[in-house]
Amino acid sequence: MSRPTVAIINRQALRDNLALADSLAPASKSIPMVKANAYGHGALEVCKALQNAPAFGVACIEEAVALRSAGIEQPILLLEGTFSADEVAVAADHNFWLMVENEPQKQAILTSTAEKKVTVWLGIDTGMHRLGFQPEDIDQHYQQLRASDKVAETIVLASHFACADDLQSTATPEQIECFDRCVTTDDISADDNVQFSLANSAAILGWPESYRHWHRPGYMIYGNSPFSVAQNNADQLTPVMTFQSAIISLRQINTGESVGYTGNWTAQRSSTIATVTVGYGDGYPRQAPNGTPVLINGVRCPIVGRVSMDMITVDVSELSSVAIGDKAILWGTDLPVNEVADYCDTIGYELLTRMPSRVPRKYIN
Repeated sequence: MSRPTVAIINRQALRDNLALADSLAPASKSIPMVKANAYGHGALEVCKALQNAPAFGVACIEEAVALRSAGIEQPILLLEGTFSADEVAVAADHNFWLMVENEPQKQAILTSTAEKKVTVWLGIDTGMHRLGFQPEDIDQHYQQLRASDKVAETIVLASHFACADDLQSTATPEQIECFDRCVTTDDISADDNVQFSLANSAAILGWPESYRHWHRPGYMIYGNSPFSVAQNNADQLTPVMTFQSAIISLRQINTGESVGYTGNWTAQRSSTIATVTVGYGDGYPRQAPNGTPVLINGVRCPIVGRVSMDMITVDVSELSSVAIGDKAILWGTDLPVNEVADYCDTIGYELLTRMPSRVPRKYIN
């Protein structure tokens, strides 16, 4: 018998969420983002589950090499490009596609001694001001890369949205307009081998005017909405991860008694307290305040007392029946990770990606 804390990963939900992305833009190709261990879901298993995907996206070459060494054969896009010139040859040998967003990265490709050509994604800073060349300089960089015998035939021009999760924002249309101005110069528009990529999860779901050749779905394929409000397409997603544990102890406490470290919660009535074996050592947020919901026997029950390394305490006084061994859902289909994140003043992305290896992943379907 092992500790009951586990993350159950539903492969079919993963496939269904990617299928939704594809159905919204059937003329485009989707590159599932599997960086940060596939948002905590397990990069290798996610890639295996999405074996028909045309390519995958990671942050860096270490993530890509690990997947290639484990047998993943599709092209892998390095979203941050290279960090040193020697990575270009590795990328060329292993069919890693390189995002190129600054002069040193570009020069590393142009001066590479690699025997194989590398596929380039040319990054444009259309307004997020994080990565990418300036819009007015794109034509010059594009022509230099196009003229190089180190660069593969197809070049993808790409940018990233800063505010696509805000459906009322004017920033996204402005970024689209900026991108379109960049890619309609005579040299670029006359090239039959140029392709474009703009849409992340929020744009796929909510900004159809951003659809181009390639999409980069991340958070949405794991079944979670990037929006803070209901949205028709996002409401069709199915959470892939169910983070669950179990009750390991029950006790009755009297009015006026406190629970947990610092005694920051005091019972206002006679209460039944369940101890659940999960804590910040398992990636559950330590900042979860009193009242954060945990699903026990299908009922939302509030956390009381501070989250500790290995345990939380939950007020189950409202349950008609509760026992040691009963399942506790921390987040999943009936308790979205976004809801838990709201209580904790963070985002679901963080809760998923920081889940440690201590928590076993169990893959189903």
